[in-house]
Amino acid sequence: MPPPSPSSFSQKRLLFALLALRFPSPFPSSSFLPLRRSFSSTTSSSPMPHRGKHAIKEQQQWKEKGSRSVQAEVTDGISRMSLAENVGPRPQLPMHSGGAERGGGHQKGVWKPKTYVTASGSAVAAPVEAAATDTSGSSAVVEEEAGTSRLTKLFKGPLGDDFIVDNNTFGQAQIRATFYPKFENEKSDQEIRTRMIEMVSHGQATIEVSLKHSGSLFMYAGHVGGAYAKNSFGNIYTAVGVFVLGRMFHEAWGKEAPRMQTEFNEFLEKNRVCISMELVTAVLGDHGQRPKDDYVVVTAVTELGHGKPKFYSTPELIAFCRKWRLPTNYVWLFSTRKSAASFFAAYDALCEEGTATPVCRALDEVADISVPGSKDHTKVQGEILEGLVARIVSRDSSVHMENVLRDFPPPPSDRVDHDLGPSLREICAANRSDEKQQIKALLDKVGTSMCPHQSDWFGSGEVGVNSRNADRSVLSKFLLAHPTDYATMKLQEMVRLMRQRHFPAAFKCYYNFHKTDCVSKDDLYYKMVIHVHSDSVFRRYQQEMRRNRGLWPLYRGFFVDINVFKVNKEKAAELTKDSYSLLKSINGASDPNSLETDGLADEDANLMVKLKFLTYKLRTFLIRNGLSVLFKDGPSAYKTYYLRQMKNWGTSPNKQRELSKMLDEWAVYIRRKYGNKQLSSSTYLSEAEPFLEQYAKRSPENQVLVGSAGNLVRAENFLAIILGDRDEEGDLQPEKEVSPVSPAPAARDVVPKDEGLIIFFPGIPGCAKSALCKEILSTPGGLGDNRPLHSLMGDLIKGRYWQKVADERKKKPYAITLADKNAPNEEVWRQIEDMCRRTQASAIPVVPESEGTDSNPFSLDALAVFIFRVLQRDNHPGNLDKASPNVGYVLLMFYHLYDGKNRREFESELYERFGSLVKMPLLKPDRDSLPDPVKTILEEGISLFRLHQNKHGRLEPSKGSYAKEWARWEKRLREVLFGNADHLNAIQVPFDFAVKRVLEQLKDVAKGEHKTPDSEKRKFGNIVFAAVTLPPVEIVSLLDKVKQQLAKNDSKAKDFLQETNMENNLKKVHVTLAHKRSHGVAAVASYGIHLEQEVPVEFTALYFSDKTAALEVRLGSVDGENISSKNEWPHATIWTAPGVPPKEANTLPQLVSEGKATRLAIDPPVTIPGVLNFY
Repeated sequence: MPPPSPSSFSQKRLLFALLALRFPSPFPSSSFLPLRRSFSSTTSSSPMPHRGKHAIKEQQQWKEKGSRSVQAEVTDGISRMSLAENVGPRPQLPMHSGGAERGGGHQKGVWKPKTYVTASGSAVAAPVEAAATDTSGSSAVVEEEAGTSRLTKLFKGPLGDDFIVDNNTFGQAQIRATFYPKFENEKSDQEIRTRMIEMVSHGQATIEVSLKHSGSLFMYAGHVGGAYAKNSFGNIYTAVGVFVLGRMFHEAWGKEAPRMQTEFNEFLEKNRVCISMELVTAVLGDHGQRPKDDYVVVTAVTELGHGKPKFYSTPELIAFCRKWRLPTNYVWLFSTRKSAASFFAAYDALCEEGTATPVCRALDEVADISVPGSKDHTKVQGEILEGLVARIVSRDSSVHMENVLRDFPPPPSDRVDHDLGPSLREICAANRSDEKQQIKALLDKVGTSMCPHQSDWFGSGEVGVNSRNADRSVLSKFLLAHPTDYATMKLQEMVRLMRQRHFPAAFKCYYNFHKTDCVSKDDLYYKMVIHVHSDSVFRRYQQEMRRNRGLWPLYRGFFVDINVFKVNKEKAAELTKDSYSLLKSINGASDPNSLETDGLADEDANLMVKLKFLTYKLRTFLIRNGLSVLFKDGPSAYKTYYLRQMKNWGTSPNKQRELSKMLDEWAVYIRRKYGNKQLSSSTYLSEAEPFLEQYAKRSPENQVLVGSAGNLVRAENFLAIILGDRDEEGDLQPEKEVSPVSPAPAARDVVPKDEGLIIFFPGIPGCAKSALCKEILSTPGGLGDNRPLHSLMGDLIKGRYWQKVADERKKKPYAITLADKNAPNEEVWRQIEDMCRRTQASAIPVVPESEGTDSNPFSLDALAVFIFRVLQRDNHPGNLDKASPNVGYVLLMFYHLYDGKNRREFESELYERFGSLVKMPLLKPDRDSLPDPVKTILEEGISLFRLHQNKHGRLEPSKGSYAKEWARWEKRLREVLFGNADHLNAIQVPFDFAVKRVLEQLKDVAKGEHKTPDSEKRKFGNIVFAAVTLPPVEIVSLLDKVKQQLAKNDSKAKDFLQETNMENNLKKVHVTLAHKRSHGVAAVASYGIHLEQEVPVEFTALYFSDKTAALEVRLGSVDGENISSKNEWPHATIWTAPGVPPKEANTLPQLVSEGKATRLAIDPPVTIPGVLNFY
């Protein structure tokens, strides 16, 4: 074996130092980031430091306890991990190589205290006796077996099922592909917009805006690194992506394409770079508009290196793409307060009717720097534009962008004269037998320079795609292994945290077919997909990052290559040299004060807002996503669905009326044509687009409403064949269908009192709902009106409770019904909504007040109180009282029915569904914190519940394999809660106070006086014109002055002012500055910088005719900048005759010159301040 190089020796020192930390505490974020590379020439990064596969065992002597091995414990725990079945293959990454010796040895199991730990992020926990093992003696070097027979033997069973973790086991993890983290802003869109403008105004940042193409995420790390969709690889989605990317090279490079593809793949692999793209194609299902052509647009370039991914800035991305002639996106930069404010105003002017051409034109006019996309959206996709993405970037971005645009001119725009061969659509149309046939045809056509081997899709040799799932235990084995480098340690830390917090995410592990020649029983290579199941995980993880600045971000599209291997102890011993000095240096580098702040922990550095257009949302949200409601629940339910969507978006009343008319017609049309058979959402445009085209032809107003229609691309003959029911991102395991939120009664500002009322309780047993219902029934006068009041107690009704409520509602539709049963989930809420719709009733949820947790609307304090109350019950009609042996389990079951929503999300959904919410006081705000024993026993129960649920579902705890654990926990739960009875009693508000507060709120509801709280919905809307609003009182005073002092010598003027009733007009008096139709969007948007600021308005003359009257004005300045009107004659219209439009006032100067109108000078002029606003 050759002597180690200095770099490899340094790596060995790091390996030993990390080994000394058996389970190291998280270090703060690494500062070891790859240097930015120059784009002027192809530079090579240093190859991955060679590391020997050596480690030193821990200097402890362990004693065996029992016969249960570490391997068995680990496998049991991880077997609950959510792994995908029946999936397609994967890409690779070069990890360690060469003939390092492996170590084996006799295993000894070691006992450590039992805890309940999560086995996967999908709320799965497993009881694992945390273990470590040791080896004695050195093992022989594992000889590489050659040929197919070796692979067949190795892959006979699941990869890693016989791998034993010991103290000589090491792991190395390297990110292979990833996209930007999904940063969830906790502020409203309006707050984010305001903060963005402030930061630009103070010179702290620049706003960067890019165009959102309507497609799917596609990532490419080279033909070895692999091709990936958002949560998958090795399927039709990634095959289509590879083909389209390869075709982009042929379009750009012509006959040179094969050579450039080879060089590009080599560059990506050598420099460990991943490119992310928006894949826009007509063969993978419908979005907002079927594209005219199939294409990709590069949206991110990421240096993966050997540490945390580093994303190129947009100027660097454009330079990279122009070098390789890859398609780039539209980009606009706004670096001044005026341009930033104008951008948001331009969007507001176009948000309800914007399409690609007017949007791009307006942004070109108001931006400081405009960079056109290499793919013209109108030519390749069409006019329907999904939206814009605005984010904060460095204040130097404008300078960097100018340099890049100067140094890297765009590649030739004309297609190279070269036969491109059959198109994507032609290949898919010619291969219709199954998905595999289409994949094979696409990969064959793209050529060997782009895809020299197809193992990610079809396996390697006799090891086919059906063998791709790694053993379920490999994740735990990776977490138990010593990390070989800092990046591995940080990734282990991330996975552990997500499992400990029970985040709904899966860690799917698969064979790495690119490494089959390197695999042995002691040297495992596999790929891990971190699949986040809920967007709430990203928000919760961000909160963890704020608490621990050293955490690495949680990315979208997260793929990791993992190598778990062993070395013999002799080789491990070689790493002991200088280990302590290295450990000291690592600890020094980990000082949080010496590290730059992680970007995601700084909210300002990650401000971002997505701005979508109504013409796109009409198609996707209102038509496509509403199909299931329309076909399952009918037109009435569909109407309430789309009305609520529009209300949540803040759609203007006029647009709501126009869209309602059109969507009602669409519902009748498509139901008549399809009957009860639901139209497929993947091809919905085949029906929607012709309908919209015909609707648009009826009037210019309809054309504006629809945006653009016609020229439908027929996709049925070339649509990609997708096995199973995977979503558009190509998830390897079919996901449960996420149906649109069920329709609710049309949202109201007040709850009317001339209809029925259902009062229901989204709570948990012990929340005092039955006691509250008794108090309401016994209250003199009820809720203050004459509607009958009755209660239905769930514990006393046999059979289907909510059906019984519905039957009672039909008998007494105007009654107030107290639904005395816990209503914990969306399924029940949908039933209540349906009852409201059918019986003309409102529904009011009553919920216990609680701060909640990151993932549950109820805090542990609340849960403790609920259990404590139930344990004090006697003779409960539902048999849930102190005599029940499973009180803790039952309440944990209810508690987990709310899992996945924090308090804000929980209340917001109830507000949106039912229009109001009543809160029942529960805990004192100034209470002491929950005692540690109470907190600990509840957390243990939560872990045990998740473990039981994953293995047994809803099986009773006494019948499962954890019956003894449940019995012990229930016993200790009672002991702990009653041992802390004083605390649990002291933190509750008095029940009579809670009843009083609830009654007050319910009486307001019953009277129709209960206002829906402000849910911070979008307050800005579709802008039509900019104007200076004038105070009516002062305008009236001015006219009185004109009448008394100036018109006394002009009888005509005096008669006009005395006889004309201007009262109604003066309520809306303003000076128009610019109108969208007359002056353009950019002209209107240019006033955004002065929005809501005071403008002095000088009145110089009164003009009037028999049809209209107006005051001539001169506008003053704001902050030293003169405000000018785009109208030729700045004026404020104060009166028009019936049937005369206000715009007729523009003709008054001409009429005066013709003697058809009168001008009365105001001398001296009068100045009145107004406020600049958008309308």
